[in-house]
Amino acid sequence: MIYLKSNSEIALIRENGKILVEVFEKLDSFIRAGISTKDIDKLVENVITSHSALPSFKGYRGFPASACVSVNCEVVHGIPSSDRVLKDGDIVSVDIGAFRNGFHSDAARTYAVGEVSDIAKKLIDVTERSFFEGAECAKIGGRVADISAAVQGYVEANGFGIVRDMQGHGLGRSLHEAPNVPNYVEKGFGVKLTPKIKKGLVLAIEPMVSEGDWRIKTLSNGWTTVTCDGKLAAHYENTIAVTDNGVAILTLD
Repeated sequence: MIYLKSNSEIALIRENGKILVEVFEKLDSFIRAGISTKDIDKLVENVITSHSALPSFKGYRGFPASACVSVNCEVVHGIPSSDRVLKDGDIVSVDIGAFRNGFHSDAARTYAVGEVSDIAKKLIDVTERSFFEGAECAKIGGRVADISAAVQGYVEANGFGIVRDMQGHGLGRSLHEAPNVPNYVEKGFGVKLTPKIKKGLVLAIEPMVSEGDWRIKTLSNGWTTVTCDGKLAAHYENTIAVTDNGVAILTLD
């Protein structure tokens, strides 16, 4: 069942979104060669808990950390480790959530570590822009597949692969709620069969984009997914709400 949120509930989610904005602002200057992915996790947890909030991911279905920190070919759900040290040329995706006053917020960014390749820069930029292409289609009266098609179209037009085995989702009192928000549309799939977009719908739109082939696999830790061809992957996500005044991005400034 899809739960539409009231204006007051959206306001609470937005307040939690401001916590994530602060985390990302701190990560902008914190992420560099020589730090570990565990260092990133510690910063994320410290900022979130300083606002009397809880990290949404810690303990969720057994996940052992406050942030998913995924490096290079890792798509999502990278487990932070003091042994995983960043180096110049890496790219690192940080996926985080905050829970307070009964509601979750959820967002992700991909960062360049030092000087990265031109293809890595383009991958990060295209992944970010594809989110906005999708969010612009979250209009009252439209369909979820309109978002999916916009993300896929932009990514593939720029020569990258759109990961199909992971997807966005609704959220609110639960971290993952209906509806699912795929980042692609199957050929021949009926757009009109996907859920209708209504006022009060809150979604986490999160393109996951691969440098090469879109296929992924899960590592033996049961969490971390990587590209099958070993090429780079990037992730960009925001929590959005559908309002009478258009789309409100709740985890951006």
